[in-house]
Amino acid sequence: MESKSKNTVLVLSDGTIFNGKSCGKTGTVTGEIAFNTGMSGYQEIFTDPSYHGQIITMANAHIGNYGANKIEIESNSSQIKGLVVKKFAHHYSRYGDDNELLNDFLMRDNVVGIKDVDTRALISHIRENGAQNAIISSEEKSIDELKAILSDSPEMKGLELASKVSTNEIYDSGTGKYKIALIDFGVKKNIIRCLNERDCAVKVFPYNISLEKIKSYDPDGIMLSNGPGDPEPLKNSIQLVKELVELNYPIFGICLGHQILALSQGLTTEKMHNGHRGINHPIKNLITNKCEITSQNHGFVVKKQDVEDHPGVELTHLHLNDNTVAGISLIGKNAFSVQYHPESSPGPNDSRYLFDQFLENIKK
Repeated sequence: MESKSKNTVLVLSDGTIFNGKSCGKTGTVTGEIAFNTGMSGYQEIFTDPSYHGQIITMANAHIGNYGANKIEIESNSSQIKGLVVKKFAHHYSRYGDDNELLNDFLMRDNVVGIKDVDTRALISHIRENGAQNAIISSEEKSIDELKAILSDSPEMKGLELASKVSTNEIYDSGTGKYKIALIDFGVKKNIIRCLNERDCAVKVFPYNISLEKIKSYDPDGIMLSNGPGDPEPLKNSIQLVKELVELNYPIFGICLGHQILALSQGLTTEKMHNGHRGINHPIKNLITNKCEITSQNHGFVVKKQDVEDHPGVELTHLHLNDNTVAGISLIGKNAFSVQYHPESSPGPNDSRYLFDQFLENIKK
């Protein structure tokens, strides 16, 4: 049911203020504010663990118009803390069963939202001034109170979040000829599905799993999943991946997993001005000279100069908008990774071949 909208305010850490009305849960939340340019797939975005703890601004003017559905989720619940939209639909039009109002979905997962915001102006501001912390409040708090709360909010740089979204227990998904050990830094369900579809039995391990436990499983390949936060604080995971590389397991890293693979080889990462988030990002495969339209969601990136200076690392994919590192492979090792999301649901399927490449490496 549509609840009565309340006056709601969004305050950025640089002092910029946007006013609107409430949607989702009434409350006050802080987090890094970022924007996604995808024209569809809002539910998959909200449930992507890579967005854990963030406030997301949607570039598409209409959000909620096709409701929410039990199938279109990438984790067990919404991962975002806050939502900023222009037009929020309190009714939906869609065929099939198991649909519900997006507002009910957000209420259940405690997502605080603000609607009727000039999101074009907000996104332009973020593009110019960079990602920063923000606060949304639909409670009766003064601007000074909100600024005081916001000043205590932790910065994303240096923030370890994989432990907040990783599984606590080892579990299995699917059966198949090939055994994949997936290290869960905040895995999207569709990564597991893409492996299951390729005759893979997937065993999902917590982010802090030991090398001995992985070796005892005797996997055919290692998948390093996506996830949220700054990769640099994950020192134990970086060391684990370094040891897995030395043992020459076939390894495939996605997003945070890509960054951890890079860090394990002595490369460094850096926080981006405002990150890449959307389903229309152009990538060039430097090995095949073919271009791909990709789904992306990251605020950190591997330093390009480090890749170019490292004799054991090859730059395989390049982001064509800003020439940042989009993929690497380790020379003489059976390991590669990409910064974007080849499982991309929803989004383009141009990059699904990377799962096939992973399987070919295993078969070799």
